[in-house]
Amino acid sequence: MTIYTGDDISIKSRIKANPFLKKIALRMLVPKNEYRPRVWVKWILNPLKHKRGKGSVIRSNSRTDLFPYNNFSIGDYAIIEDFTTINNAVGEVSIGDKTIVGIGSVIIGPVIIGNNVMIAQNIVMSGLNHGYEDVSLPPSEQPVTCKPIIIEDNVWIGANSVITAGVTLGKHCVIGAGSIVTKNIPEYSVAVGNPARVIKRYNSLNKCWESQN
Repeated sequence: MTIYTGDDISIKSRIKANPFLKKIALRMLVPKNEYRPRVWVKWILNPLKHKRGKGSVIRSNSRTDLFPYNNFSIGDYAIIEDFTTINNAVGEVSIGDKTIVGIGSVIIGPVIIGNNVMIAQNIVMSGLNHGYEDVSLPPSEQPVTCKPIIIEDNVWIGANSVITAGVTLGKHCVIGAGSIVTKNIPEYSVAVGNPARVIKRYNSLNKCWESQN
């Protein structure tokens, strides 16, 4: 059981409840008209908050827009390849052991990724959506909604696929290249297309992959 001290609750709640304090806190963390943390946040605050596993690699050409007010973790021997963007501004990003995040991918939290996951090149997964219902405002100025994406262990996501907010990919499922995944995909299955649909499932009794018509 986690025990929160009165001071922790008081400081966080006061900042969130007070627009002026919230504005000052954000300005200290984020430069005006930018969406990435200040250098001092990356160098001083983030190492104290975020967790990196043994042997993990984050390539220098990747863009890690990470903030200390949401969690970020990368497991043992996991790799974030070049030109990837990781952003936890609106939700946690967790990457499991021995998981590979391929070149040019974009991960916007909340996203929880398990162990031994293969994320190929140019994958986009975002747990964030902007509102659009109020036609008097552009979507960029409307409230955001967040639904976590969950990628379970041993999943393989093919290149140029998109995983939308709120989707869960079950254990050892495979997503074909170029797929748009808008609904949960069950474990031990293969899904392809736009929107993605299941075309194969593993039969544990027959120990083979069977086509789904």
